[in-house]
Amino acid sequence: MRRTSFGTWPCSIARTADILGDAWTLLVLREVFYGESRFDGFITTLGIARNTLTDRLRRLEAEGLLYRRAYQSDPVRHEYLPTDKGRDFFGVLAAINAWGDRWLAGDAGAPVVLHHRPCGHDTEARVVCSACGEDLHQRDMSARTGPGYPPRLLDDPLVRERFAPGRTLGDGPADRA
Repeated sequence: MRRTSFGTWPCSIARTADILGDAWTLLVLREVFYGESRFDGFITTLGIARNTLTDRLRRLEAEGLLYRRAYQSDPVRHEYLPTDKGRDFFGVLAAINAWGDRWLAGDAGAPVVLHHRPCGHDTEARVVCSACGEDLHQRDMSARTGPGYPPRLLDDPLVRERFAPGRTLGDGPADRA
């Protein structure tokens, strides 16, 4: 059974979900940031099936998040390292980690603490406005179509409602108000 592809949807979240696909992909990327780069190391740290890992590594390589480099020649063995695109994904994992620490860690506390070496402090990810630096909260946000939104969809009444000026993200349809 083939899964639905979201790769061409006019939504960066859908396109990203299309690449990530499942929890294993996020966990492989987590392990890369924790310093794992070798196939057998992923098997050991994750307990993932070899065929599943092969699929996820090929996908991450094809999407340009990881690149493969030989570290042994006989037999040839590769390590998987992050590209610039892959390193740029770290903030997403840090934000997921912060959310999990807040809502899922329980009384024991955070299972892993991120430490910011330049300032010497433990930290957690924050999502902030790139213009003013304030924390982003759903209640303060609205969305509008951007230049990459397909023009053919702009006449759809549901699209116009979804992206109506001033509509707060998370509000239901206008007729529910």
